[in-house]
This record gives sequence, structure tokens and C-alpha cells, in this order.
Amino acid sequence: MRRYQQEGVNWLGFLLKYQLHGILCDDMGLGKTLQTIAAIACDTHLRRERYKRTGEERDRPLPSLIVCPPTLVDHWQHEILQFCNETLVPITLRSKEVKERASLREELLSSDKVLILSYDSLRLHLLHLLNSSISWNFAVLDEGHIIKNPSSKITAAVKSIGLCSLHRLILTGTPIQNNVLELWSLFDFLMPGFLGSAQHFQLHYARPILDDRERKEEAKVIEAGDRALDRLHRQVLPFMLRRTKEEVLQDLPPKIIQDILLPLTPLQSHLYRLAVRKGGEGGGGAQGEKSKTLQTLTQLKKIVNHPMLVLDAEQEEDKQVIAQVCGPGVSPHDINLSAKLLALHELLVDCGIGVEEEQSSSRVLIFAQMRSMLDIIQRDLLEKKLPAATYLRMDGTTPVHQRFEIQKAFNSDPTIDLLLLTTHVGGLGLTLTGADTVIFIEHDWNPMKDLQATLLQAMDRAHRIGQTKTVNVFRLITKGTLEEKIMGLQRFKL
Repeated sequence: MRRYQQEGVNWLGFLLKYQLHGILCDDMGLGKTLQTIAAIACDTHLRRERYKRTGEERDRPLPSLIVCPPTLVDHWQHEILQFCNETLVPITLRSKEVKERASLREELLSSDKVLILSYDSLRLHLLHLLNSSISWNFAVLDEGHIIKNPSSKITAAVKSIGLCSLHRLILTGTPIQNNVLELWSLFDFLMPGFLGSAQHFQLHYARPILDDRERKEEAKVIEAGDRALDRLHRQVLPFMLRRTKEEVLQDLPPKIIQDILLPLTPLQSHLYRLAVRKGGEGGGGAQGEKSKTLQTLTQLKKIVNHPMLVLDAEQEEDKQVIAQVCGPGVSPHDINLSAKLLALHELLVDCGIGVEEEQSSSRVLIFAQMRSMLDIIQRDLLEKKLPAATYLRMDGTTPVHQRFEIQKAFNSDPTIDLLLLTTHVGGLGLTLTGADTVIFIEHDWNPMKDLQATLLQAMDRAHRIGQTKTVNVFRLITKGTLEEKIMGLQRFKL
């Protein structure tokens, strides 16, 4: 282990010794999984030794539970088998078959195996797991910010399991995403009542801190906000451990982020102006206006990516629009219709990808929000313009059990040039150190949605332990559009 990882395991050991619970919120890629596995294995080994000596009920073997996004179930199983296969026995739970669940209950009641399942699976299997009278040694939440909403069904299910466990641990690089009330939800799993009720926390912590941020000109508000923040720090920081890459990984190569501003193509400009004009037309009442605004935003988001996300190549009317703006005979699959597709083509050629006479030295991750955009990239760019490029793809339709295998194939096979991903699937938990270039085609337009859980996590899929090359990150942004303004808001939030 690296020194900081050993210190992390020591910190987890301190929590275990005094029956405390905490959040390991190291920066992404620093080995939270490894540190957690080491702590579970150590405690499991010690319990076995004590039980052999004493035979007491309190030392009997207990199973542990790891709850994670579905993409990471196989990853956890692989890591446990790789590092601690002599101490820990991992079990994955996906099937909804009642017979298999019944046999699993008996298996867990008399063992110290590690059950790994997704948040959705936990919600589906909740009654089974509780009714079986299983006591857990560890309950670990990977990407634990998923329970930031205290009123969601997943959060309720997770907190029910937490009450049946001796040790509770949350792993997340982003314990706070939008507001400090989310931190209350995480601690309500770890130590219910430690930060009071949600209403108490809102009154004494969240509201003063928010007022301080929004009304900085009032001295009383600033003072109240500072006091609330200081009280919150003193209460929660002993139970949180965070190290950043810059602090502990001097040997990690740099990550260079470049925003590439692109002018819209004539067709995109035409459609963009039409959408803005149509969105500005009133009517429909307050609720109708809100709905219309959201529809317009969605329309604009699609237009700046590719016109064919809003046009239908089979509709005669849409064909006439393309011919009118771009000239007769222009194919709806022409990459010149989209500024981002043109820029992506140039970037890939510059990387030597798809150019047959060159051996590419770069390997690229391409992220998009929508699967339909990946479809266009695959069909109109890779298959038509860069047929020599080799690629894999992972999105919401990729079966969960195949995602880890795709990750392994990409990292281990240097002949695979590209991996196409949606940020929803690729932004959580995957290790993609085989890549040294990351390209974002589109971005989350909601400034209140956590930036670190999408863009930063996704780009850090490549920038983590094991990376030996400089990681270049390119973000394609259309000039003079709402997208450019939203990215400015996101930079301010970050």
C-alpha cells in the first residue's frame, strides 16, 4: 500500500475500535475500495481468531454488506478476489428468484461472507434481508452520495439495513453536492440523531450557511453563517477523511482540461433561432410556461449537439429545411451538419485514430449524455469516416454483468482505440486508466446538478492510480449559446 492508504486503513481501524462510523471521501482514484477491503478483511480475521478462543456469541462470524451502483458489483467482487481471496468470500446478488434468495439467507446466517449488491437490488430484496434476522458486521455504501435525498425509497431501504450493522461506512468523493442538508442524510445513516432531526439541522446549520452565501453584504448574516459552519465542522470532520490527488500523488502525471469553443453550423444556427423564438411565445398559464421552458431547453440542448436529434431524415418537411439551409443533395448524415461532430473528427485524426498509415499512441474516452448522440457518432463518424478505428461502447442498455468485462477489455487491449460512454454509466466507479484522452461531447445543463458526480468523475475515470501518461480532457462547447452560459455557471459553482 501507499503510505496515505495505510493511514486510511489505520483511520478505519480507529473507528472500528471505538464503535464509530464514518465517511471515507478521498478524491477519486486514490483507492477507497482497497482501503475498505483491507479494513473488512482485518476485522474479519480478528473476529475469527477471537471466536476460536472464546466461542462467545458476540464474536461469532457475521456477514458484511456492500451496496454500490450496478456497474460496480463485478468490480468489487474482482477486487476482493484479487487482494483478499484467502480471507473474504464475495457473493453477488442480482437474481430475483425466490428459491435462490432462500438459500442465500441460510448461507449468510452462518458465515462471514461479503454480500455485494446494487442499491436497486437492496430495495427489491429489503424485506427478505430484514426478515431473515441477519446481523451485519459491515454495511458499506459505495458512491454513498446516492442517499443524499432523505425522502427517496432507496435511502429508506439503506437506512433500515444500517440499523442491523455493527460498522457503517460511506465511500464518496462528493459528500456534499448541492447543499449541506445532504450531509445530514448521510450522517442519518451512519449515526441516526447525531445531527438532530432534519428540521433542527435545517434551522441551525443549513439555513444560516445558505444565507451567508447568498447575502454577503449583511454583517450579522455573515457572522451567523460562520458560526454555523464552525459548529458543523467541529461536529462532523472527526468522522470524515479526505485526501486529494494533489496532496498525496506527486508521481501522478498532470491532467490538462481544455474547453474548445465552436461556432454553430448554418443549420444549427437556423434551428437554434427558431427554437428560441418559439420558446419565447407566451400562453398556457404558469404551469404551461414552465413546461414550455423545459421543452425549449431540451430542444436547444439537442440542437447544439446535432441537428438530426430534432429533425427526422424521413420527413419531407425536414428534408426541405436541410436543402434550404445547406443546399440540395446534402445528406442528413453529413458530419458537416454538426460543429461538435466536425471537431471530434479533427481531434481523433490528430490523435492518429482511424488513420491507417499511423499507429495511434492515444486512447480515447468519448462521453455523451444521450445514447442517441452516441448512435450518431458511431454511425456517421466512426463507421463512415474512420472505419479503421476500433471501439467499444457502454451505455444504459449494456447489461450490468457485461460492463466490468468491457472495462477490463479496454484497459488490457491497446489495440482498442476508443470507448464510447454515457456519463450516467461511465461517471461512476469505473477504472479506465487505459485511456489518456477524454472528450466530452455534451454537458449537464442543470447548474444545480452536481458537477463532480458527472463531468469531473467521468474525466477522473482515466486520471487515477496506474495512469502513466498526461491526461488531456477536451470539452466541446458551442459559442454564443445557452450551453456556454451554463458552463460558466458550473465553473462558478465548482
